[in-house]
Amino acid sequence: MGRLFWKFFLSILLAQLAATIGVGTVFWLRDQARAQAAIDSPRATGIDTAPSAEFMIDSAAATLKFGGSAALRELVSGSTRHSIFVIDANGREMLGRTVTPALRAQAERMLAHPARHNVVRTLTAPDGARFLVFVRWLDQRGPGGGPPEGRLPPPGGFGDGPRPGAPGDQGGPPPNRHLLPYITMTGATLASLLFAALLAWYFSRPIRALRGAFEAAAGGDLSPRFAAVTGVRGDELNDLGRDFDRMSAQLRALMDGQRRLLHDVSHELRSPLARLQAAIGLAHQQPDKIGASLERIERESVRMDKLVGELLTLSRLEVSAALPRYEDIPLMDLIDEIVADARFEAEQCGRRIVLSGQAIVTVRGAPDLLWSAIENVIRNAIKHSGEGGLIEIGISADANRLQLSVCDRGPGVAQEDLTSIFQPFFRSNATSNNVDGHGLGLAIAQRVIDAHRGMIKASNREAGGLRVDIMLPLSG
Repeated sequence: MGRLFWKFFLSILLAQLAATIGVGTVFWLRDQARAQAAIDSPRATGIDTAPSAEFMIDSAAATLKFGGSAALRELVSGSTRHSIFVIDANGREMLGRTVTPALRAQAERMLAHPARHNVVRTLTAPDGARFLVFVRWLDQRGPGGGPPEGRLPPPGGFGDGPRPGAPGDQGGPPPNRHLLPYITMTGATLASLLFAALLAWYFSRPIRALRGAFEAAAGGDLSPRFAAVTGVRGDELNDLGRDFDRMSAQLRALMDGQRRLLHDVSHELRSPLARLQAAIGLAHQQPDKIGASLERIERESVRMDKLVGELLTLSRLEVSAALPRYEDIPLMDLIDEIVADARFEAEQCGRRIVLSGQAIVTVRGAPDLLWSAIENVIRNAIKHSGEGGLIEIGISADANRLQLSVCDRGPGVAQEDLTSIFQPFFRSNATSNNVDGHGLGLAIAQRVIDAHRGMIKASNREAGGLRVDIMLPLSG
């Protein structure tokens, strides 16, 4: 287990222990208060607090006042329904009955609060003797063994004897209840340990997996690995893992694209460089043919300059989809200018261009990039059309978007390659298609259209040839 697990474990454990101790303390204080209340209760020690007890105390006071101690003794000894206790200053009960310290202490506490209990009094005899007088519950049963009529039994039964049915009746000891709080606290602590360990493991496991994924990514391994570790979890940590897998997949795609692009660029530059070296060598060996060598060098330099320019455009579009400059573009005027330039080039190659349709609409975007994208698509159609071929350009628009279609009569593209022709340096039928170019025109066109929130797609025509459709949203 790592440090994170133990941090989670200790934090959760301390929180649960604090809650357990707090709850246990509350219950302990409640039990203590109940126990103290039971001790403070008059019935806990057997002192009668009923109205009849107050009446008996009043009778004892009147008897002592008018008859003296002898009359009070006669009253106490003759009482059958109540047990009147009279304690002198020396702590002796008038009839010699045993008075427990707890009973004496309870009587003195009740004497100190006459407003609450008026059933314990200090009486003074005519001769000056002072007596502590109270009434105690009688240890007697009513008919059938029940409590005396009109009375409720105090807790624990009448008198000091054991309750019927209590453990003491069977001779066994009372239940050992003082261990119950400790047993409860021990069980709560063990449960806290278990749940803290489970929660710490639950939280730390995906984080450890994410750390392993980061370490693997730092070592160059960008394959998705987090989803297989977390399983079907549905929380924020799982979302974080999926985001990391998606990020690593995008990084892997970008790195693969960069490696492929570097390989293709090296391949494309190797051929013109080899021809340049051959032309330079020929100029050194045959000075009389230096003119032809210079023409070859100039032509290859132009090809390389064009390739580098297309690569820079493609790289700029891949790095950021943000347009360099926004403005409203009258698209029909832009297409008319592009078609006019393309017609001049097509006529030199024996091809024809036909423009049909009309759409007086505006598109918000970068005019230079849109010019380059549409021109690349049209020039690609001119290159792949045969001698005397016809290039058909159609334009239409509705309330939301403009559609431009460019159709040629060339050999078309294999069905499985229709989506690949928009990849850099891709050439369909490269061995049999002897067309000059680097395979970057359609790739640049796709990135430009994507940057304008549009769509471009290619399809084969039924009569032969390729159709490229461009859809662009209209400016609001």
